[in-house]
Amino acid sequence: MRELLTGEAELLPPVALGSQLPAADAVLFPQFLGEGYRRVQDFRRISIPILVVTSEFGTVSMWDWELISYLQAEGVQCIGPNNLEETKMLCRALGVRRELETSKFIVYQDNPGEGQQAPIFKRFYWWESECTRRMTEKFGITIEKRSYKELGQRAKQIDDASALEISRGWKLPESDLSDQAATAAARLYLAVRRDIQNERQLVAIGMNCLNESHFSDSTPCQAWNRLYQEMGLLWGCEADTVSMLSKFILHRTLRAPIFMTNLYPFLLGQAALKHERIASFPRVNGDPDNYVLIGHCGYMGVIPQPFASEWKLRAKVLAIVDKDANAIDARIPEGDVTLAKLASTFDKMTVAEATLEGYAQFPNSDCRNGGI
Repeated sequence: MRELLTGEAELLPPVALGSQLPAADAVLFPQFLGEGYRRVQDFRRISIPILVVTSEFGTVSMWDWELISYLQAEGVQCIGPNNLEETKMLCRALGVRRELETSKFIVYQDNPGEGQQAPIFKRFYWWESECTRRMTEKFGITIEKRSYKELGQRAKQIDDASALEISRGWKLPESDLSDQAATAAARLYLAVRRDIQNERQLVAIGMNCLNESHFSDSTPCQAWNRLYQEMGLLWGCEADTVSMLSKFILHRTLRAPIFMTNLYPFLLGQAALKHERIASFPRVNGDPDNYVLIGHCGYMGVIPQPFASEWKLRAKVLAIVDKDANAIDARIPEGDVTLAKLASTFDKMTVAEATLEGYAQFPNSDCRNGGI
């Protein structure tokens, strides 16, 4: 078992069922016996996750389904992975849980509910003190709030030469982004990079870039793209800490490409269409009630270059941001995708399987290239 899980888990010396457990992230059973039916109380006393990995292949043995089902019926939750990669993934998830206890999120915001779209932004749960409290109590994470206004001021003080050198070094694919907008993007990137240069436990960063867009002459889309590639930092559009936490858990556990965006269900009709300034949803092959339009800030969302099949940095689309703001126009491969986000209780995650069937373009709208 140690060889199978090398690099994913540290296995401590074994202890007998019912004994006091050492500090650990989970209990792993390498063998199940019929005695387990008579030891339910000992199982119930285990307060950390229980993994049943009882085969030589690093998976659950096919003969253990009955005892696992029995224990689950008695209120004991066991996890029996079906393949070795799933076992490794579970170990990574446990590691993420531990890492969060010493990790930090930084969000730039001042008065987040006020600004360009206050009627919308006042409704978001992530602004609530209860949300922050629940996140910190559940996971031990630190969420530090810094002034977006002051960050924007520092960005504007960065000289053109430094910003121009950075933007030219990016060697951006051809786009409609002006030199002035590229320079503004580089200034904001440099301001953030300098602001976090001494951080050692930072894992994600966000900015209230839309509702408080008056504090900056740019948007952080390109900054988030670069900081993910350079430092592995995840990002939160609009300083959405719930999405930041969801993405961190999923990305570190699954090691899969990930991004945040908005979902516009066809079922919502005019309420969704008006927000995106489009006349109608595109034609689809199946039941329209089962479809959503995916879009954020004019395109699919902030997708880092390593995740994209096509990628361009473009001029801004939304009217509420500065004329020199930027947006990422990117695509991911069509096919199977997963939609997921933590619930407001932070004890479960909503997950839906989906298929990205293609893309739709709506000229002169707030959705120039959205996913279907």
